[in-house]
Amino acid sequence: MTDMGASALDASGGSRVLGGNRAVVVSATSTVAFFAVLLGVIFFAPQTQAFRDTFLDLHSMKESFFGVPGEGIPAIWRGFLTNIEIFLIAEVLILVLALLIAVVRQIPGPVFFPFRLVATAYTDFFRGTPLLLVLFMLGYGVRAMDLKGVSDFPVVVYGTIALVLSYSAYVAEVYRAGIESIHSSQLAAARSLGLSQWKALRFVILPQAIRRVIPPLLNDFVSLQKDTALLMTLGVIEAGRAANIYASLRFNYSPYVMAAVLFILMTIPLARFTDHLIERDRRRRQAGE
Repeated sequence: MTDMGASALDASGGSRVLGGNRAVVVSATSTVAFFAVLLGVIFFAPQTQAFRDTFLDLHSMKESFFGVPGEGIPAIWRGFLTNIEIFLIAEVLILVLALLIAVVRQIPGPVFFPFRLVATAYTDFFRGTPLLLVLFMLGYGVRAMDLKGVSDFPVVVYGTIALVLSYSAYVAEVYRAGIESIHSSQLAAARSLGLSQWKALRFVILPQAIRRVIPPLLNDFVSLQKDTALLMTLGVIEAGRAANIYASLRFNYSPYVMAAVLFILMTIPLARFTDHLIERDRRRRQAGE
């Protein structure tokens, strides 16, 4: 390599390093400026002391987090464990029910038309009905019917069922999009090898489809984790309800911030894991091109 070529490479490499350092400096400066402005608004705006006393009172956050049993104030951390329990149970049920609905909608043949019609109607109904109304219909309506063996479950059960019914309609469409994204040649190849329609769907189509829809499924479950707080409308003592009880007795809204922090700490790792899967899938697709 000539001296001129070597000097040109050194110059280009140096310019890239300088450009990278400049980007880091600009990024760091903009980040510091953003948070400086945000903190300035919080701490120096008019009536900022009243805002901090109402929403950012550390004593109220601590007291509500651990609870005051003698005064009937439940602990937010115990309520948050209820949120996590509801989330985990609902997630498993949603995955199973939604996959069943998606598969039913893919069954060919006129004899299965009634099943496809019911699956489609189910999806349309629960996607179009607000989750809050589903919670009220089950949590209050079904219990008010006083049916033996149906209306005598704890309220948390009806709330969990409402989450499952509503979210399974959305997740079923995610599954269906994944199934329909698989090229028809995959099914044709499976059938040519002697597999039946069901075995081709089970062993060839579904494994590929589910792998493709994992990132959007995780996005749905980020929303599900937050929506478990809606069960407070039925009287379930979860994190939001515990914060509401404290706010009603102490006239301070800092416990809501405390509950929000817990949800954020739960949501961020799942969101970052979703981003990781999306990026990995993007690299895999680019490598296959």
